[in-house]
Amino acid sequence: MTEVGNQAPNFTLPDQDRQEVVLTEELTEHGVVVLAFFPAAFSSVCTKELCTFRDQLGNLDRLKNTCVLGISVDTPFSLKAFSTQEALNFPLLSDFNKTVIRAYGVVNPDMIGLKDISKRAVFVIGSDGSIRHQEILDDARLEPNYEKLYEVVKAI
Repeated sequence: MTEVGNQAPNFTLPDQDRQEVVLTEELTEHGVVVLAFFPAAFSSVCTKELCTFRDQLGNLDRLKNTCVLGISVDTPFSLKAFSTQEALNFPLLSDFNKTVIRAYGVVNPDMIGLKDISKRAVFVIGSDGSIRHQEILDDARLEPNYEKLYEVVKAI
């Protein structure tokens, strides 16, 4: 299980264009990474959440050199369609094999019949690879506390 202050588990996952994304490389390039785990592409709350990140990404960049990475167990093909439909301006990563959601402790064992998908969760990873903030929601109908997220990014 991950905790604030611990090193974030590194990973390599394909994005919606089937290009590999490596967490440590994103940290080197951007300095701060926000991991936004979400249960399923095209669902109403996930759409609202990711569109909030889309619309606020400029604010995060102004706070710090920050990138957002969305992560779900959907296939890259589903994520591509979702990203295109919502005009998302950040990568969506496919954890189809469910290794990263396990490493971060955000597995939802059963959400209305969907087995072992991601809980809604947000992690802020500092340039040193340490977890600076985490919010794991057990109720997928809720969204993360965006104000707290911005405060943490601003303080890094």
